[in-house]
Amino acid sequence: MLIAAVVASSMAFIDGTVVSIAIPSIRADLETSLLGVQWINNAYALVLSAFILAGGAAGDRFGTVRIFQLGIVLFTLASLLCAIAFDATTLIIARALQGFGRRS
Repeated sequence: MLIAAVVASSMAFIDGTVVSIAIPSIRADLETSLLGVQWINNAYALVLSAFILAGGAAGDRFGTVRIFQLGIVLFTLASLLCAIAFDATTLIIARALQGFGRRS
């Protein structure tokens, strides 16, 4: 279980690093404003912060392994949505879904 937690944390850390490095390309490719880029960054952190306690409670109620697996699947699917985002709004929603998936 420890290895799984380390791998999941690494996924989120790498994702955050990639987004930070890719901001100039994201801004150019999606033709978004500085405010849009800020929301792309902050949507993840906002949703993660809002639901992290609920993730713990869900783990207590439904089982930590089940909630952890569900979170990894949701984070992965949201990452795929990020990869195919065609505009800033879609990317912001996908980043928020990543934050929700990571909360477990």
